[in-house]
Amino acid sequence: MKKSLEEEWGELRETFNSGKTNEQSWRRSQLKGLLNLLKEKEEDIFEALEKDLGKHKVEAYRDEVGPLIKSVNYILENLKQWMSSKQAKLPLAAFPSKAELVPEPLGVVLVLSSWNFPFGLSLEPVIGAIAAGNAVVLKPSELSPASSAVLADLIPKYLDNKAIKVIEGGSSVGEQLLELKWDKILFTGSAKVGRIVMSAAVKHLTPVVLELGGKCPTIVDSFSSSRDKEIALNRILSAKFGACAGQACIGVDYIITEKKYAATLVELLKNTLLSMFGENPKETRNISRIINEKNFFRLKSLLDEQSVKDSIVQGGSFDEANLFVEPTILLDPPLDATIMTEEIFGPLLPIITVEKIEDSIQFIKSRPKPLAIYAFTKNEAFKKRLQSETTSGSIVFNDTIIQYAVDTLPFGGVGESGMGRYHGKFSFDTFSHEKVVARRSFLTDFWFRYPPWTEQKLQLFRLVYVFNYLGIVLNLLGLKRS
Repeated sequence: MKKSLEEEWGELRETFNSGKTNEQSWRRSQLKGLLNLLKEKEEDIFEALEKDLGKHKVEAYRDEVGPLIKSVNYILENLKQWMSSKQAKLPLAAFPSKAELVPEPLGVVLVLSSWNFPFGLSLEPVIGAIAAGNAVVLKPSELSPASSAVLADLIPKYLDNKAIKVIEGGSSVGEQLLELKWDKILFTGSAKVGRIVMSAAVKHLTPVVLELGGKCPTIVDSFSSSRDKEIALNRILSAKFGACAGQACIGVDYIITEKKYAATLVELLKNTLLSMFGENPKETRNISRIINEKNFFRLKSLLDEQSVKDSIVQGGSFDEANLFVEPTILLDPPLDATIMTEEIFGPLLPIITVEKIEDSIQFIKSRPKPLAIYAFTKNEAFKKRLQSETTSGSIVFNDTIIQYAVDTLPFGGVGESGMGRYHGKFSFDTFSHEKVVARRSFLTDFWFRYPPWTEQKLQLFRLVYVFNYLGIVLNLLGLKRS
């Protein structure tokens, strides 16, 4: 008999309360089990991604399987150190005493995943939750059913099903899960659904991590070197069209360049598209398809306005039977058109022109804070201004998306592009609570800590806090032993 969601949740809570998930040996065994899953069932993963999104297996390995294997190995290498307590410095006034910060798991956590990278965006947070010692429920997206089914089938075979569960279903199942009390929720998806998740979490005061999206701008300055141009264009177009056909929150959404450089840039982009995807991109299988009809027609509708159609300089065709959208470039579409006010999430690439490249700063600042800003330029003064005058989840100069793949960097947004962060040690910290453990001796005691209050006690308190301040100063000057 199938268990109810409440029963599944109760079993997870019972497992966590037993202390089993807190053991380093359990954490390691689960991470190694996940590593075995990724290696032994690679073909199953490739097949599911091809069914759901038409992803080529090279793209699937580059963007999902490979990064997950790397992430697990990185955490296994560092887990012992991360789990260790850290000694905290205490003021002289607290002598004799000591304190430490002890990482402990939060409890039972919920991961609500997305469909565009159905393995990477599901398992990356699960890896962090396991490493931190939590029990986990993963709800994959119903919009990628083949991938969801593989996760539901394989995870119980490789991992501890009393502590790590996959629950499939549509939005109604998601709503039921949100009714339960979790110790943390990590959601990846749209801002619209993110608001629903956050509203539901308020009832139980559950902390949330929201990995959303937005319109990630890519600034392209002119380059004198033909080699620099070639590398820049490969990096931009791979991030736009070669990463799930533009269905990536951290991918390139639009380009900003100078008016005088626009015509040259368009021709360079056309040539690079030809070398990447050939005369007929649909036949190459080097570009993914759109996830479903709803998103296909949403993308089609972005070009419905005549003024937007008039701005197309490359592509613009649609194949409904195969849910395929041709890589499309637009030059200066209206800024109030939907294609420039909402996240595109598909293979449509607008180019916006400005008089001077520095004007791109104000353009970006006038819009919601993006998940990422990409800037291709050798102008060091401009780089400094861009870094100091804009706000985003990340900023990358002369490349795209690499920040997502680096374990030592956090991934997350700011403002409407999200809150919270994960990857590597940041995943461990996201799913942990750093508990303060302080120990004090009975050897000394300050009698003036306690009532009744007198003027003499006030003066003594003044001395204590000045003394503590002097201790800090001496430490900074290196005149006192640590």
